[in-house]
Amino acid sequence: MTRPLDVINTGDPAQRRPMPAVPSGCASHGCGGPEPVLPPPPSFGEVRVNGIEIAPEAISREIQHHPAPDAETAWVEAARALAVRELLLQEARRLGLEPEPEEDEAGRTEAEDDALVRQLLEAQVTPERAGEAECRRYYDASVERFRTPELFEAAHILIEPQGEEEAAWHAAEARARTIAQEVADDAAAFAAAAREFSGCASARQDGSLGQIRRGELVPAVQAGLEALGEGTTGREPIRSRFGWHVLRLQRRIPGRTLPFEIVQPKIADMLEARSWSVAAGRYVAALAARSHVEGVRIEGAGS
Repeated sequence: MTRPLDVINTGDPAQRRPMPAVPSGCASHGCGGPEPVLPPPPSFGEVRVNGIEIAPEAISREIQHHPAPDAETAWVEAARALAVRELLLQEARRLGLEPEPEEDEAGRTEAEDDALVRQLLEAQVTPERAGEAECRRYYDASVERFRTPELFEAAHILIEPQGEEEAAWHAAEARARTIAQEVADDAAAFAAAAREFSGCASARQDGSLGQIRRGELVPAVQAGLEALGEGTTGREPIRSRFGWHVLRLQRRIPGRTLPFEIVQPKIADMLEARSWSVAAGRYVAALAARSHVEGVRIEGAGS
């Protein structure tokens, strides 16, 4: 499976020199198709891997994939990623690997350099497969991660104000209160009122919102819903930016802890991915330790 290359930390760049801006070409004039507008690159040092320079223009293009709070951090992350890539490509060629590109689900064929990096890592990095005991330890230590969320089967009637002035909001609130009092806890009456009065598209489904997870509704509406007992309608409408909501809670579906046997395969996959990241980091650091990398530091290369 495809593995991330971004596994090694770097330090500060070395000597600094101005870096040329990437020309925009004709993209800004609309004759070459849309291209990303790149910021002028900052001025940092040369980056070389075994004497091969990572072009400043390449680092400038790579920066867009490394969001950071400042230009220097973004430059370091971009330069490091390209230095690691160059390191892996050089090793793949040294070992005589020939690229065997694969297609993704959309039918796109990977670039030859990407294929070389993938093939090298597949051949050289072997993650440890977690056994049942290790998976069980992780499950027991993190059992809260394996609970299904509590669900709220809910419905509402949305009364929208006929304008933005406060008088319109007051009128909508009064109408919502009247509806809440009239339907009370009668499910059939609530459904009929939703179809007739609600300004929400859910009116066509008797006001039903389906099964809602905590956090899927605006906080005020969620809090109002959770305050209700099963099979009851709230007598106090809840205001949101959309209008006033008359809420009904049909039932609560409590969360439950998934059995270990159900989640063990996913735990094993997660632990294997973690193991792969650690192993890949060590492998790249070992390559860097016996190579000459200038301009960025790949952590672990000197240890």
